[in-house]
Amino acid sequence: MDETSQKIIDAAMVLIRDKGYAATTTKDIAREAGVNECTLFRKFENKKEIILSGVEQEKWRGNMMPDVFQNVKWDLRADLEMFMTEYMNRMTPDFVKLSIGLRAPQIYEETEPFIRKVPEAFLSSLTEYLKEMEERGKLPKQDYECFAMTVFASTFGFTFLNASFGSQFAGMGKDVYIEQTVEALMSGIVNSGFKKNG
Repeated sequence: MDETSQKIIDAAMVLIRDKGYAATTTKDIAREAGVNECTLFRKFENKKEIILSGVEQEKWRGNMMPDVFQNVKWDLRADLEMFMTEYMNRMTPDFVKLSIGLRAPQIYEETEPFIRKVPEAFLSSLTEYLKEMEERGKLPKQDYECFAMTVFASTFGFTFLNASFGSQFAGMGKDVYIEQTVEALMSGIVNSGFKKNG
């Protein structure tokens, strides 16, 4: 990828994040990238091609791969906090807004597989972790996919609201939210027959 093409991609992704797909024009992208529109069309066929080149780059996907969640301690409370923290550290408000922009009907069929990789990485990693906890004798057999989805929904919900409305909406910071959410999840686990970690 040459430097000019990368500038065009970066400019386009920033504009999609800030304005949305439909409101972003190739003229806007060229201006943001510091090139003329003729140069843009020498590098890319159209706006869609620029965006699809962007979503293929790790820097525009939030670096959310399963290996992000490998630093486990085999302590349920600490590890749930780690899963939520790692997700929130990577899914910044900017990435949430970009993800919303990439859901435009004109491109969603092509961008959806890339967008889906983030929840898939979280859910598959947490589910596998919970199964391993069972094998280690720390949890009884349960519907781990459902539990993983509950943790993800709590994590995603806070992240989305924070990106949309700012920290004032939740009335608490990320660390407090994670701690209190994990506390509530642990209470539910204990009451439903899960064992506490030792």
